[in-house]
Amino acid sequence: MIQKASKNKSVMRIFVMLLAIIAVDAFIYRFIITPGNNRIPLIPQSIDSDLDVSISPDKLMSSNAILIRLKDDTVCMQKNSEEKIFPASLTKMMTTIVAIENLPNLNEKIELTGPMFEGLYQANASMAGFQTGEQVRAIDLLYGVMLPSGAESCIALAYHIAGSERNFVELMNQKAKELGMKNTHFENSTGLHNENHYTTVKDLAVLLTNALKNDTFREIFTTFRYSTPPTNKHPDGITFYSTVYKSLGDQNIFNGKFLGGKTGYTDKAGLCLASLAKVGEQEYILITAGAKGDHYSEQYNVTDAFAVYNSIIK
Repeated sequence: MIQKASKNKSVMRIFVMLLAIIAVDAFIYRFIITPGNNRIPLIPQSIDSDLDVSISPDKLMSSNAILIRLKDDTVCMQKNSEEKIFPASLTKMMTTIVAIENLPNLNEKIELTGPMFEGLYQANASMAGFQTGEQVRAIDLLYGVMLPSGAESCIALAYHIAGSERNFVELMNQKAKELGMKNTHFENSTGLHNENHYTTVKDLAVLLTNALKNDTFREIFTTFRYSTPPTNKHPDGITFYSTVYKSLGDQNIFNGKFLGGKTGYTDKAGLCLASLAKVGEQEYILITAGAKGDHYSEQYNVTDAFAVYNSIIK
């Protein structure tokens, strides 16, 4: 009788242990590896024994940073990645991908009207160079958003797609929610400063990781120079140059190549950069924010990017 009771207790202990193991496995599956979960898995760097990032995050000029290997979304390096930041013109990555997904015809012409320019010059917003009354293809407006960081291109797309910037921003926040960007809220399509317009570099990494899967977005993001066809206001078209490429100079990535990027800056946001590079056989994205300086100083956001990419040892 005593032996039978002892046996029953042993079976019960085994049963409880099995339940505990199942519960732990379920938690891991639900919160880390569930397909469709858009949050970046925080895989410890030590899992990839072949990868080493030799630079310390503390050595960066940027107050916030995150480096992701695109192949498997591995977080290779981070610095205050979940801290609230102001995204400045990095906002325009969301503007662009939302516009692309809501434009049935990228060659459709859109006319820029007076209301689309209201307040932009007063706010010292970056402009692509389009004029009131100009008829521009949607694809040219998209390049105008990303390369010269044109605020009027953002507003024109917002009005055309959603009827107003406010309605378009609702689409941006909806997209952020779908992607799992839980610490993000947009108030405008341009990135002009607003205390309620915020995100994190981790959330921006989620955004860029997903946006780069769209062929049109990737093509724009990795373009250095783009010329529009003639319009009713610009008979020779307009040629855009990417703001990030203007800051590259003769810098090179060891065993790699800088593929594309988007800069951002406001007094509150500091110098920001979202970039894509190939090192060895792998592609990486790096999001940085909060570097001191301005348009006229050394571009510490770009300096940080090259320092990080050059520190990847494979």
